Amino acid sequence: MLQRGWIGGVPKRVTGVLDIGTSKVACLIAAVDADPRVLDERGAPVVRILGVGHQRSLGVKGGVITDLDQAEQAARSAIAQAERMAGVMLEEVHVSVACGRLKSHNFTASADIESGVVTDADFNRLLAGGQQYVERAGRTLVHLNEVAVRLDGATGVRDPRGMAAAKISADLHAVSADEAPLRNLLLVVERCYMAVASLTPAPFASALAVTSAEERRLGVTSIDIGGGTATLAMFADGRFLHAAAIPMGGNQITVDIARALHTPLAEAERIKALYGTLVSAQSDEHEVFSYPPTGGDEGTVQHMTRAELAEVVRPRVGAIVAQIRELIEGCEVARYTGRCVVLTGGGSQLVGIADYVANELSLPVRVATPQAISGLPPVVSSAAFSTAAGLLLAATPDQAGRITFKDRDPAPHGYLHRVGSWLRDGF
Repeated sequence: MLQRGWIGGVPKRVTGVLDIGTSKVACLIAAVDADPRVLDERGAPVVRILGVGHQRSLGVKGGVITDLDQAEQAARSAIAQAERMAGVMLEEVHVSVACGRLKSHNFTASADIESGVVTDADFNRLLAGGQQYVERAGRTLVHLNEVAVRLDGATGVRDPRGMAAAKISADLHAVSADEAPLRNLLLVVERCYMAVASLTPAPFASALAVTSAEERRLGVTSIDIGGGTATLAMFADGRFLHAAAIPMGGNQITVDIARALHTPLAEAERIKALYGTLVSAQSDEHEVFSYPPTGGDEGTVQHMTRAELAEVVRPRVGAIVAQIRELIEGCEVARYTGRCVVLTGGGSQLVGIADYVANELSLPVRVATPQAISGLPPVVSSAAFSTAAGLLLAATPDQAGRITFKDRDPAPHGYLHRVGSWLRDGF
């Protein structure tokens, strides 16, 4: 049970998720149908939002915790806001991970079946070997899922339990992160008196929120341009195959505007949201907006055309997309993920960004917001909240596949000491 106390009725199963990003901290509390056979019309678990909390992020830069006190303050406020709305006190949360230079690993692991019949213990031993392989270079395992399973070389096996075999092999995909940034993230959660129910790569969660099961089966690449990071997730045959992140996002665009216009960051953010564009139109040469300069006298305003603003925005977006293109071109599994690209995140709201990215990647691109979830307020239904919404779907075993979270106490004998090694039920 995730609740300590209730005001009102008690849903059968309550899940809390926490997304600590560069621009905002979001906490969602939802009732999830515990029966995996009960799905909505899209084949997703039935979810009903009970509480929502979001605050401006503090102490986070490029997805990395830079000030524990400030990050704790923002996280506490978001959690408390969601708890008040839901009438519930959380004990644990599912947390997204975008820090620590996320890196994907695709490899094969094998194990002999001594009894001649595959059991859960055999498969768990296989995954344990995969975890040791990923962490041999000092990295920390965040996510582990199977891509394909073979029994005595025979392919196409979906559920090997109970089947006769002398050897089991599995193609595995893992996502790892640097240890120190991950421990700092856990420290923030610990200081909010929360346990970590699971860690989920942010690109994986975001992709679950904005892509359909059919798209993931046919092959899709999801790109989330957030405030401080841009993340990438690739799927084929319904399997999670690749993840990556770069420390660039919409905040860098805001800073570029603030510097070019010599205006406060808050004003630059407003200008970006209202007038930012990547589309070249003749009318932009004549569409003028005003803004207050930094250090100017009260009432002093400057003027700029929308076309001139586009010249400030375009180079930074180009740099972000160029790095994403390099990630895709350097990925060995890209040839399996089809030609469908889905763009989300707060940075995806720039006018004309879909066509711009499509031209740069030579792939069709669509901009997406999180799929409809019952009770999700309009204010958090935007693309900026894709990761938080996707965490709810990632928290269900049927959607998440196999994820391994080994005991990661941020400090000896800390609150998270009670979070032991766990392996989410798969097969």
